Amino acid sequence: MNFPSDLKYSKEHEWIKVLDDDTALIGITEFAQSELGDIIFVDIETVGETIEKDEIFGSVEAVKTVSDLYLPVSAEILEQNELLASQPELINNQPYGDGWMVKVKMTNIADLDDLMDSTAYAELVGH
Repeated sequence: MNFPSDLKYSKEHEWIKVLDDDTALIGITEFAQSELGDIIFVDIETVGETIEKDEIFGSVEAVKTVSDLYLPVSAEILEQNELLASQPELINNQPYGDGWMVKVKMTNIADLDDLMDSTAYAELVGH
């Protein structure tokens, strides 16, 4: 299982990749997508909203379940990955690449300090 070292991870299985001072991409981890199974729909209706850390910003639907998505940092949702509307399987196939979910503007950079590095996350999920 892959846990890129340039990302930070939440206990809810989201990852965040900081792009510059205050913008970042967020998605779910390879572990999360493998637990969910084939993802068939992504529901994110929070673009333009500012959401606090650990609050729900959307959901993913797999064949057998629906799972909420939690924001790992307080942020404004700038955009969602439009590719996922027609290709939700990108989350399964490329969870750290084209399967990203939202681009955000972080409102509290210090929230990053509460997240795990790749080693700690791998230990959390038993890898």
